[in-house]
Amino acid sequence: MTRSARPAILLVDDEPHSLASMRMALEDDFDILTADSADQAMTLLREEWVQVIFCDQRMPGRTGVQFLTEVRESWPEIVRIIVTGYTDPGDMAEAINAAGIYQFLTKPWHPDQLLMAARNAADLFAMTREHERLSLEMKHLGTTAETKLEKRRRDLRERQGFDAILRSPQSRMNAVVEMARQYASFDISVLLSGEAGTGKQELARAMHHASLRAEKPFLALNCAGLPDELLELELFGARRGAVPGLATNRIGLLQKADRGTLYLGGVESLSAKMQMALMRVLREGAFLPLGGHEAIRSNLRLICGLTGDLRALMAEGRLRTDLGYAISAGEITVPPLRGRRGDVAILATACLFDAASLHGKQVRGFDDVALGFLENYDWPGNLRELENEVTRMLIFAQDPLLGADLISRHILQADPGEDGADRALDPILTREGTLKDRVELVEMRILRETLTRHRWNKSRAAAELGLSRVGLRAKIERYGIDDPSGANATEEED
Repeated sequence: MTRSARPAILLVDDEPHSLASMRMALEDDFDILTADSADQAMTLLREEWVQVIFCDQRMPGRTGVQFLTEVRESWPEIVRIIVTGYTDPGDMAEAINAAGIYQFLTKPWHPDQLLMAARNAADLFAMTREHERLSLEMKHLGTTAETKLEKRRRDLRERQGFDAILRSPQSRMNAVVEMARQYASFDISVLLSGEAGTGKQELARAMHHASLRAEKPFLALNCAGLPDELLELELFGARRGAVPGLATNRIGLLQKADRGTLYLGGVESLSAKMQMALMRVLREGAFLPLGGHEAIRSNLRLICGLTGDLRALMAEGRLRTDLGYAISAGEITVPPLRGRRGDVAILATACLFDAASLHGKQVRGFDDVALGFLENYDWPGNLRELENEVTRMLIFAQDPLLGADLISRHILQADPGEDGADRALDPILTREGTLKDRVELVEMRILRETLTRHRWNKSRAAAELGLSRVGLRAKIERYGIDDPSGANATEEED
């Protein structure tokens, strides 16, 4: 099959002089192919690229309509024109229905009339092909756009999901994330307990994006320090005029989070009134906006954050027992940063590059000494304190590689703290691991506590613990316990 830059027209007629006349009228503008029968025309169509057919109606064997009907079945894009001396309405209707005839050209035809019909037919063929091309492109673009949209959604879910919780392969957070992943697929209320700044809201967001509610809103509110009036407005919303200065209706978070997830942090700070109101929402699945007269239903998932111990708060009467159990169908304890030693370097580096991108400053990272100091600090302010320290280091950095000289003095000089969940025995007694591993953790903490209390006088520490000085030194080396002040330890006795 060959193709030409000019449109190709096939002329089909059993009269030689008719073929010659049509060729003469059209050959200046088109490539012309001729056939004196339907069979010969079919052979040409299988070998040549044809845009338009002019076919005589009355031919031996098959009529023009019969031939063009076959053409329509095999090459529907070809524009088909009948040349006939008869214009019976019945024949015309049959031709249009059966063969999809574009135009009837009556004999005798004028050369200009024939040429105009050919040009219009060729233009129609070109436009039809262009329309098909554009339709395919639009379909492809639509599919591509959907694919890109789905990819963006997937990337967003990954960035906001569990993959966004940075941690090392040996991190304590791995068990926390696995537990959260299990709870995420079950539509129940979950309580996240842990110190302030440990990333409870980020974990709640990750659970939302791993749940069946992922396509719906995730909203968050920290209740700590907010007065009841503001909390009511934020959670329940208000009708116009219900609050001084409110000129329009205010939609609350309970309504905005419908079919999505609402995270409430600091629930231990809720007043008795707000605890009762929240309990009513959980029990009835509906709430009344301020100044409203009709309850609004909301199908939301509630994830709460708590600073403190749930059962202690309920025992002390600071948290309603029914509310405490209602918000804790699932419970997850988020460890403090000082209990995630292997994660600090990863988190600090991520904070550094985020801050560098935000402030437009080029950095390469931290040197090993700086990372060592950051890893060994207890971070009582958890992730927020780490982010602040890294940003401060970035501000004062003169070189792309940040060194320990940029670290705040209180971090460089700090002794390991003795407060917090990781210093208590409960996490060790309840965590996973062999008996040997868990006993060694207890032993390491006792050694560190005793050495710190005796200001790293090894003789005094050994005497209290009933160890020889050689035995104490061996344990210090075994556990890699270092004096955080950097001073040389003494073994002198009083």
